[in-house]
Amino acid sequence: MRIIAGEFRGRKLLPPATDATRPITDRVKQSLFDILTPLLPDAVVYDCFAGTGSMGLESLSRGAAHATFFEADRSAITRLKQNIQTVDVADRSTVIGGDIFRWFADPKTSGKPTIVFLDPPYRFLVERAAELRDLASQLVARHLAHEGIVVFRHEVDESLDFAGLSAFDQRTYGGMTIHFFRSIT
Repeated sequence: MRIIAGEFRGRKLLPPATDATRPITDRVKQSLFDILTPLLPDAVVYDCFAGTGSMGLESLSRGAAHATFFEADRSAITRLKQNIQTVDVADRSTVIGGDIFRWFADPKTSGKPTIVFLDPPYRFLVERAAELRDLASQLVARHLAHEGIVVFRHEVDESLDFAGLSAFDQRTYGGMTIHFFRSIT
């Protein structure tokens, strides 16, 4: 795993310690960021289900102003914090550990990210689909910047539609699909 472009290009990131995290390949990451490049300068990014932080760190390398990383797995958080130190962006990063659903449901939390990476474990689409829809509703209602973008990664045969978001692009790579949504509020 590595940063593929921008200020930290070529920096190696620690890989996941377990198979609970699915790293994205360089080819898919490049395609994804080719689409997002015009939106990245000074962007505020939420990397939900961050794992080792690859998406948020790539965003920071390409000019995002700040990234907030959400992760529940303790070993992944340890790796994530080490990766943040590797690229020396602690001053532009926030790590939120614990239950992401509880954090977004809390009316005291707020923020205005312009780009949100929503990359839940694949089992969530079956086991916790209603919670993912609620999380997306909270994003739209209280968090996402006007015309903000949500990048949703999932298995090809699974998907969710989210209220308040409109799909504007979709890419499939092997058994994975990435949907791009824009806020319509």
